[in-house]
Amino acid sequence: MSEERRRGAQAPAEQQNQNQNRGGGGRGGRGPMGPMIIEKPKDLIGTLKRLIGYVGRDRILLFSLIGIVVVVTLLGLVGPALQGKAIDIISLENGEDHVDVPALVQVLLIMGGTYLLQAGINCMQGILAAKLSRSTVRSLRNDLFQSIIRLPIRYTDTHNHGDIMSRMTNDVETISNTISNSLASLVSSVLTVVGVLAIMFYYNWFLALLNILMVPISLVVTRFIASRSRKYYKKQQAVLGALNGDVEEKVTALKTVTAYSTQKKSFLHFQGLSREMRRTAIKAQIYGSVMGPVMNFIGNFVFLVIAAVGGYLALKDVITIGTIALFINYSRQFTRPINEIANQYNVIQTAIAGAERVFAVMDEKPEIDEGKAELAKEDIRGDIDFEHIDFSYVKGEQVLKDFDLSVKQGQRIAIVGATGSGKTTIVNLLTRFYEIDAGSIKVDGVDVRDIPKNTLRSAIAIVLQDTVLFLDTIRENIRYGNLAAGNGEIEAAAKIANADHFVERLPEGYDTMLSESGSNLSQGQRQLLSIARAVLADPKILILDEATSSIDTRTELHIQEAMLKLMENRTSLIIAHRLSTIRDADRIVVLDAGHIVESGNHEELLAAKGRYYELYQTQFAGLAT
Repeated sequence: MSEERRRGAQAPAEQQNQNQNRGGGGRGGRGPMGPMIIEKPKDLIGTLKRLIGYVGRDRILLFSLIGIVVVVTLLGLVGPALQGKAIDIISLENGEDHVDVPALVQVLLIMGGTYLLQAGINCMQGILAAKLSRSTVRSLRNDLFQSIIRLPIRYTDTHNHGDIMSRMTNDVETISNTISNSLASLVSSVLTVVGVLAIMFYYNWFLALLNILMVPISLVVTRFIASRSRKYYKKQQAVLGALNGDVEEKVTALKTVTAYSTQKKSFLHFQGLSREMRRTAIKAQIYGSVMGPVMNFIGNFVFLVIAAVGGYLALKDVITIGTIALFINYSRQFTRPINEIANQYNVIQTAIAGAERVFAVMDEKPEIDEGKAELAKEDIRGDIDFEHIDFSYVKGEQVLKDFDLSVKQGQRIAIVGATGSGKTTIVNLLTRFYEIDAGSIKVDGVDVRDIPKNTLRSAIAIVLQDTVLFLDTIRENIRYGNLAAGNGEIEAAAKIANADHFVERLPEGYDTMLSESGSNLSQGQRQLLSIARAVLADPKILILDEATSSIDTRTELHIQEAMLKLMENRTSLIIAHRLSTIRDADRIVVLDAGHIVESGNHEELLAAKGRYYELYQTQFAGLAT
């Protein structure tokens, strides 16, 4: 990326810090080092409504899941009541045990059937929750990906790519897990609390009130411990992010670390981060591990109170022993869903925050195409006119100022200049990756804003310094230039690009699978495939953006031969730092600070001894580089 583009591509520091602090983790739930940081949405209600819209797209599945949750919850509420009834069937009469065996067997059979049915329906609930989750996520991911591929280039240049990917992966997965695990649990918890309260008040209002009074104690203790554990887990995630970032940086730059013998310094820095990680993690784990025992103590204390008060009431013949057993069971069922609701609230908040980030990308305005001219690719000849162009990536920092350039069909125009002079910007504006601030760009006399973008871009092929190859076969990577091309056309394009020699020597030839970014090929081989793709596209306008600056001189000769074939009868814009590659250009344009300061062929510019002469001498006459 050129300097002028890089100035507009810096993500805000705050955003980058946030990305680093995530430490590669997901959002919400529990990570390998403890609870993840709870991220709160800015517009809870609005985002929740929108997310419910996605969940509700499959209404049959949603209502089926809710129906099954209701049935499972009711079956769960019946169990303790049946246990209490079974206990009351066993009684003492005249100092002897008395058991109504037929009645006891009947109750036990009903209990067994209830638990068996509950287990079966629970399995169905899990299946439906998974289906609903995946159905929702599929719709969400499809819409998000469709939005991403329609984003303006300006957006992807000015936003952290890792953060955009995080929205597609971590945020969407968090939403998926929440729907799968939390939706049914939340509905069940609410129904359980309401049902348990109703049953307890039905049997004995006094014991029911005792249960309710224990709830505030539980919530206060939970909030107190959670607030402190969250503080240390948050700090732990920040340190973990720094630790991961340091390891990734040193592994990536291992050659540099070794070359400068800075292994000891790198280790000491890592050791400091590791010590900080240990201190923070210990505190976080201590507070995190305290929660369970404390909550168990509170739960057991509630059982003790109910057993003591219930025993007293039983002695007074106010309630039966079975009712005491019933209340002990229901008190457990009462506190569990309340804690679950508290936990689910945080998880749901995090999921909604993730959904908000996803919707933020979806709400970005897509690339606008106001082109109405009835032009086909075949109608474009290749005359280009830049007229009085003003442009800036960042307001107030102008890159091109009153820029004028006229290129005739079939001409080869080289554009040279120092880094930041505006070379790559010209390409960005011609392809309408960015829109000009003032002036006009015309192709064959038609303003590019009037040409449909698909038509304009189909007439232009770009060969970049950093080749872009996909995780696919060589054949499909070349076919990317023209998806309708047959195998014969692909192989003919490779031959023109001088790529056929090395491709045919590969064991699987054109069906050789490339690794990510084509890393199993040399830089020169990747560049030849990129040229073959451009040949197959059969463009009217060709852009070579520093296409040989990373190639050794010998390989460059082969690539130049391929590019000469590619440039035949095509309008070509050649952006180059290596001046040896542009001597044969019809015209060389020298840029400086967004202006054309010189224009002419190689010999004319050398004779003028101006800016081009200085650049040339820098490269070939041994002057300071």
